[in-house]
Amino acid sequence: MTTNTYFDWLLSETSTTWWHDSADPDELATGLSRGASGVTTNPLLSAQTLRQRPEYWRDLVLGIPTDLRGDALAEARMQIVVRATAQKLQGVFTSTRGAQGYVCAQVNPARVADRESMLAQARRHNRWAPNIAVKLPATAAGLDVLEECAADGITTTMTVSFTLPQVLAIAETFRRGRARARQAGKPDSRCFAVVMIGRLDDYLRDVALDRKSAVSETDIRQAGLAVVKRAVKIFKEQKYEATLLIAALRGTWHMTELAGADLIMSISPDNQTKLLAPDVVREQRINTPISPEVIGRLQKIPEFTKAYEPDGMQPEEFITYGVTQRTLTQFVESGWKLLES
Repeated sequence: MTTNTYFDWLLSETSTTWWHDSADPDELATGLSRGASGVTTNPLLSAQTLRQRPEYWRDLVLGIPTDLRGDALAEARMQIVVRATAQKLQGVFTSTRGAQGYVCAQVNPARVADRESMLAQARRHNRWAPNIAVKLPATAAGLDVLEECAADGITTTMTVSFTLPQVLAIAETFRRGRARARQAGKPDSRCFAVVMIGRLDDYLRDVALDRKSAVSETDIRQAGLAVVKRAVKIFKEQKYEATLLIAALRGTWHMTELAGADLIMSISPDNQTKLLAPDVVREQRINTPISPEVIGRLQKIPEFTKAYEPDGMQPEEFITYGVTQRTLTQFVESGWKLLES
């Protein structure tokens, strides 16, 4: 079978699907034309498009009440971007009967330990459109909110997640919440368990350099891949209902080495362009293992072991994992605070 682009090949020859990772309306149109079946947004991406494309959003922004301040203003601004994006995915959502076509709406990243606040915000976000996937942090508090959302039939995306222990905790928590929903006669929801693969690599690179660890850049570039490949295997064995969503790609290798897995890739416009190059490998490589020698060298870094082993961390430790704090800070300082101002 002859195909035109990598995306044509991916969607026709593998079980891997993909989401567009940007809130810019023109970039979104391009992503949808290439076959994206969902959209990743967050406070950072929402703030960026509102500031970079003011003419596009002007009329909607003018409808925001002038007396809103702080969290209320940030949420109102994010709602504009998310609802407009959700409308563009409504056709996909309807035609697939809710299997695809979701758009993320993230709760306030400054309140990741506040269960009541996150749950209340999740319920508000869920009312924005039928194809919203409420974005929660994969922390102990966020997992508690996930269970309540699943019990209420609210679809979620669990973000600020980098490790195997996190996605396993997500899958188990979602299973409990979904069972509660069925017992109560409520509709099934979906749950997307994120692995921010490139952010994990970035973090481990810094840790390795600081500790003068004997690992190469080639080893580091396989760390996140090792975590995801192990997660794919366990998800299949356990028949988890949650779906892995791989985000924060740093290059085409993150895409090509996972092709063929039953998961979703969240792909930025830059990486979409790189994947259009004619020399990008078109091969299902999900079952190609990471070398045991590479794993052995990486395991000399305690932070990799925490990320790679199923019991590497307990939920109470997720919020203190270094890359969790780094990512939350960026979401707050470069995203949510800009939406407030």
